Amino acid sequence: MSRSDVPGANATSTKPAGSLTVGLLGIYLNDHLAGATVGTRRAGYVARAHRGTPLGEVLEPLAREIAEDRRSLLGVMHRLGVPARRYKVGAAVAAEWAGRFKPNGRVVNRSPLSTVLELEFLRLGVEGKAAGWRTLRPLADADGRLDPRRIDELLERAERQLRTLEDLRLRKAQEVFRAHG
Repeated sequence: MSRSDVPGANATSTKPAGSLTVGLLGIYLNDHLAGATVGTRRAGYVARAHRGTPLGEVLEPLAREIAEDRRSLLGVMHRLGVPARRYKVGAAVAAEWAGRFKPNGRVVNRSPLSTVLELEFLRLGVEGKAAGWRTLRPLADADGRLDPRRIDELLERAERQLRTLEDLRLRKAQEVFRAHG
């Protein structure tokens, strides 16, 4: 993560911006940015772990979309004058990194269960992202700095990502639990 990846971290504002009050919305968007950071990193990690496999062929473009969605969130924050909080992003990065070291039934290599749990984790993250877009959608009707059509596109993409991840998760879980009991 570079400094340019989290713009405006030193700016502060709780004044009304357009018709939206930035204070609580800023906290909300920064919490979503932390989650988007974790999701982006984990999606990339899982895609790399499955590179060259049929699962990787689906996960690699999905990971790119998740990273694009994070950038879209940063764009929304910028347009609303919401500064990104580096400490939240940094804590999210540390938590994601530490989460890679959880016990999975194997000491050295990946457990088949790891993929099932990672797909569940990604699905939960995308559901949170979709909830954020759903929250912003009515606000876009009230504040011209938000593009309602773009929010709709992001929400539709999140819903497609959810369907894809759920399908992958269910198939992988059946494969793992039938083969490994």
